Amino acid sequence: MIKPTPGRIVWFTPWSNDIEIDHHDKSQPLAAIVAYVWSDTMVNLSVIDQNGTHHARTSVKLLQDEDAAPAEGGFAQWMPFQKGQASNADTRTEVK
Repeated sequence: MIKPTPGRIVWFTPWSNDIEIDHHDKSQPLAAIVAYVWSDTMVNLSVIDQNGTHHARTSVKLLQDEDAAPAEGGFAQWMPFQKGQASNADTRTEVK
């Protein structure tokens, strides 16, 4: 599990009925910055749509480890690079 902290970048998939966010290209998630941390699995985000416009989203589920993505969207997730870095850190800790 990666501990969320303000300022970290995550990928955001908007809710399927979120008409405010311009997200025509569903093949890519949107970039988002963690603005506030409620818990390891709940954050507030500053979401950047595909045109570069910022949108606030509160109480967004942050997927951890093997959490399943909600079919209706409305979730954040760590980028593959971040998951790899966390995995490498875990491996280095176990070796010591």
